[in-house]
Amino acid sequence: MTDAAADLLERALVEEATRKSGLIWVRASGPARALWHVWHEGAAHLVGGGPGEQPLPEGLADGGRAGVTVRSKDKGGRIVAWTGAVRFLAPRSEEWEAAVAELKGKRLNAPDAERMTQRWARECTVVRLTPETVDAGLPDGSLAAAPLPSPATTRRPVPAALPRLLLKRRRRR
Repeated sequence: MTDAAADLLERALVEEATRKSGLIWVRASGPARALWHVWHEGAAHLVGGGPGEQPLPEGLADGGRAGVTVRSKDKGGRIVAWTGAVRFLAPRSEEWEAAVAELKGKRLNAPDAERMTQRWARECTVVRLTPETVDAGLPDGSLAAAPLPSPATTRRPVPAALPRLLLKRRRRR
């Protein structure tokens, strides 16, 4: 197989895997973050950084580079990793409008769906990640990492006395 054919296959793998995956893991200089995205016009587009939206990775800078890991939607395993050029899209530009039209359709549970694009223009950053190089090799070790700090909490176990208290109330009635 020629180098040109191998390059085309790698680009096709990146596009297909990224298009079908619900999340991509993006790393700039800090820890990687799982981000929802859309694939549009040969690049992954994402929105974040504002209130009510996903936080962007530390160190993500316009004109910089970011590592992207694409996971399988059904099994969650790594399919492909690639490095992409980062570009912040200027609000209300033609390219921004096209990307936001795609992103708007994928944004779930937006608190202000009808005014979402105006909020994105004011408060958020729309990022374009254009693939440059593909990491075809598999990692040597585990890619597991400790979870990032978050205000989210998990459910706590029900106190042992609660079922007895609830049963007493029912018997009294």
